[in-house]
Amino acid sequence: MPHNQRPRTGRAQTEATRPPDYTAVVIFRGVGEGRPYPDHGLTQSQWAKLPPQQVRLDTLVTVKRQLDLASLLDEDSTFFGDLFPHVVEWQNVLYLEDGLHRALRAALQQRQVMHARIYAMDR
Repeated sequence: MPHNQRPRTGRAQTEATRPPDYTAVVIFRGVGEGRPYPDHGLTQSQWAKLPPQQVRLDTLVTVKRQLDLASLLDEDSTFFGDLFPHVVEWQNVLYLEDGLHRALRAALQQRQVMHARIYAMDR
C-alpha cells in the first residue's frame, strides 16, 4: 500500500462521520473589501426609521475585512450607536455595512439570525 493512502476500515462513511461541507460551516455568505454599491446618503436618523427585521448571517456579505478584537469583546460597543446592524440590499445581495462586531457576537453565541435594519437600494 502506498504511504499516502490510509487503510480502509471496511465501513462506509456515514453522514455523521463525514466532514462538513464548507457551506455548512460559514458564518457569512462572503467577505468583501469596501462597498460595491453607490453611496446611499442615509443619515443615522433615516436608518433609525427603518424597522429592524431578522436576517440570516449566512446571507450577508461584509464590507469590512478587518475586525477590532477590543470592539468585539466590549460589552458597551453599541452604547453610542444604533443597537441594530445596518444592511444594504443591492442587486439582490445583502451587504453588512455596519455591525460586523454584533454579527460575529451573534455567531459566537451559536445564533444563525440577528435583527438588522435593511435598506433596499434597488427599490
